[in-house]
Amino acid sequence: MTAKLGIIGFPIRHSISPVFQQAALDHLHIDATYQAWEVAPGDVAEFVQRLRDPETLGINVTVPHKEAVIPYLDEFDDSATAAGAVNTIVNRGGRLSGHNTDGTGFLRALRDAGSFDPRGRQVLLLGAGGAARGVSLSLILEGVGHLTIANRTLSRAEALLKVAGVHGVSAQAIPLEGAALAAAAASADLIVNCTTIGMSHGPGETGALLSREQIPSTALVNDLVYNPLETPLLREASQAGARTLGGIHMLVYQGAASFQMWTGQDAPVEVMLEAATRAMRERA
Repeated sequence: MTAKLGIIGFPIRHSISPVFQQAALDHLHIDATYQAWEVAPGDVAEFVQRLRDPETLGINVTVPHKEAVIPYLDEFDDSATAAGAVNTIVNRGGRLSGHNTDGTGFLRALRDAGSFDPRGRQVLLLGAGGAARGVSLSLILEGVGHLTIANRTLSRAEALLKVAGVHGVSAQAIPLEGAALAAAAASADLIVNCTTIGMSHGPGETGALLSREQIPSTALVNDLVYNPLETPLLREASQAGARTLGGIHMLVYQGAASFQMWTGQDAPVEVMLEAATRAMRERA
């Protein structure tokens, strides 16, 4: 019996998760297929219920469903509970468990691909949605010096920062525009885009939340958007002289953690990175 795996989102046609996850399955000779399913917000509940089928090992979850799936799951690990968002669902005998591998994937990408240690550093996060939940929590637990979250709805950013005080991390929430954003960017060692602005096929695919004039040359700019490989924000950052890190490493590293949960086997990370990078270059 061929097992089923996949990813849900809306939209989802930009996703390369099927490419590198299937490459990993094939490399290890696991009899399973990994597909992309575009699920409208109103159809999430019905879709999640179908995951209890014994043929389904689990799925990844991407925007805008990382919080929407929560009411339909049976249990959660500490990472999902703390982040308040789920990017991985595992089917265990008809019971669905929620997990969040965004934080571990993000930190591994920072260190392995970005040569950056966030401990004690000034960090600016753009956005306070599902991706920002896992990322902000991981940064707080790593002991950043100061964390600023910029978001259009301040209450969402403030909600993510409640845990910062518990761990003694200085933090603030600011609007996603104006003088406060410019000041936060100017003093940042690390700038992370957690929004979908700049994503191919998205509503803001040509946009960048910061201009080259606002980005310090000493910063590392990490855009979690991986399609295209060079987003408008990364282009602005390069022109400012800053170091840049695209989202493909985090994507693969968080996907590798999901792979291990579903299959019980170590993920072939190099195989996954090679397949993902090749797919993106072919689309360019």
